[in-house]
Amino acid sequence: MSAKRPEPHPRASAAARLRKRALADQLALKDRALDVAAEGITIADARLPDRPLIYVNEGFERVTGYSAAAVLGKNCRFLQGPDTDPAVVTEIRAAVADGRECIVEILNYRRDGSTFWNRLSITPVRDGHGEVTHYIGVQSDVTARREAEHGLRRANEALEQDLRLAARVQRALLPPAETQLGRLHIARAFHPCTSLAGDAVGVVAFPLGPMGLYLLDVSGHGVGAALLSFTLNHTLSPTVEGSLLVEDVGQGRCVIPPSRVAERLNRQFPMDRTKQYFTMVYGVFDASRERFDYVMAGHPAPVFLPRTGPPVPLPGRGLPIGMIENATFEDETAFLQPGDRLYFYTDGVIEALDASEQEFGFARLVAELDRQRDRPLRVGLDLVANLVRDWSGGQLRDDVTLLAVERTD
Repeated sequence: MSAKRPEPHPRASAAARLRKRALADQLALKDRALDVAAEGITIADARLPDRPLIYVNEGFERVTGYSAAAVLGKNCRFLQGPDTDPAVVTEIRAAVADGRECIVEILNYRRDGSTFWNRLSITPVRDGHGEVTHYIGVQSDVTARREAEHGLRRANEALEQDLRLAARVQRALLPPAETQLGRLHIARAFHPCTSLAGDAVGVVAFPLGPMGLYLLDVSGHGVGAALLSFTLNHTLSPTVEGSLLVEDVGQGRCVIPPSRVAERLNRQFPMDRTKQYFTMVYGVFDASRERFDYVMAGHPAPVFLPRTGPPVPLPGRGLPIGMIENATFEDETAFLQPGDRLYFYTDGVIEALDASEQEFGFARLVAELDRQRDRPLRVGLDLVANLVRDWSGGQLRDDVTLLAVERTD
């Protein structure tokens, strides 16, 4: 008689049933997870001709509008349409042919003919021998993001166009690069670090004969600084009603002393309202007395280059405009003889940095101005401005503006 096989222990049999049930539960859970996933998930059989779909989840049906019954057995290319980029299609085909992963964004078509941007991820599945048996596809509708990006690009293009227009307007407000007004030969160099500059330079021909000159530098960069610069250019025009530069007296209009102009500007543009301040040098040249009266408000000292003799900084000091309420300013005076020159500049000149973070510096500026003393005014000024740009490697971090004045016979 054969031996009777022993009965399995009840506990061992129960454990086996639990393991089998747990495995079935895991598979069911994976199926439910695939079905309820927000993204579309597909499985294509790589072993069959044309790699047909053998599974699509509910997310795929929601994203594309196609039912599972309508697409199983077909290649997923039915989602492509007239405006689908052929280059992206070629990229997908090459990845599938090579059996490698591929992630692209492609314009696809829903069942109703509407388009959507599909972030498509294709991943190969391999068997134990390394052969590709299936491809898992994950489709995510990224239309909202793509449309937002497109809208942002269009907005940026419009903004850049506006900035270019504003930059042209700003340049239109500049005095000529070189001009002769009365007994003054004037030249300027203007190199903003961005499309819009916070620097402003102006030449004011008063009806009564004196000549006004100013150079100012608004704190910060970009649109905010440029807007205040525009406003100040307008404010410092003697043709504007209520101009800060002239006032009515009994015999007509007269030019206001520079220190009083600075005080008026300080009251009109307080920092607690504009959130900005600006430095300025403003002066009035009276040819009949060969006298230049000026005020300095936190601005770098102009350089006086006599016809004979070494260059020296002009004296003067004062707080930036708008920084302190009720600030006071003092007038300074310089006398210009034929052949004498004055150079005004913004801090972007002397604070320009080279590759080793070394500043161009005031001493270097003075030495270069002295070296150019025998050249024509504009030629020498442009050479100095180009030296500053070269010092910075063409990458200016601040606006570079210079104004040169020469007293002529």
